[in-house]
Amino acid sequence: MTLPHILEAEKKAIVDRWFALILATYPADAAQFFRSGSSFTNPVGQSISQGIDDIFDGLLAGAEPETFRPFLDSIIRIRAVQDFTASQAVIFIFHLKTAIRERCLGRIRAEGMLQELLLMESRIDELAVMAFDIFMRCREKLYDLKANELKDRTLWLLKRTGFLTEVEDMPEQTAGCGTNVKQTKEVH
Repeated sequence: MTLPHILEAEKKAIVDRWFALILATYPADAAQFFRSGSSFTNPVGQSISQGIDDIFDGLLAGAEPETFRPFLDSIIRIRAVQDFTASQAVIFIFHLKTAIRERCLGRIRAEGMLQELLLMESRIDELAVMAFDIFMRCREKLYDLKANELKDRTLWLLKRTGFLTEVEDMPEQTAGCGTNVKQTKEVH
């Protein structure tokens, strides 16, 4: 028997425990909501559940690391827009190790498969690094969107109040780095 066979036999219990550990990272009322409902009434809970199921299947199948990117992305995008730090957002990957150990460590030891477990855990660590990269890209995008929105609102407000108007008949000037700058004029 191999480690993937043991994990496959315990898949439901491991994935259920992993899901419970992930939900424990949320406030109690949110966790309760994520446990219930369909993909229509609870898309966040369903995305997390489906994502971890796909990740687990991929690990059992020995899939290439890039195979996991869409599964991680669906979960990390959710956590990136929530009030999680980077470490809080990616900790869910490490919870898989906990779920596996809680359910199967005794049998893995008895079967002499600790080396296989360490290899599986190394693959899980690789997923955590990939998840961190995805999280950082999502957060950078969010910050860019927020900064652009603030800039646009400020410009709109300045124009609306008459403190800033565009001068149409003046040629664009170069700002020194080869970029063109539209001239604006303050109105007092």
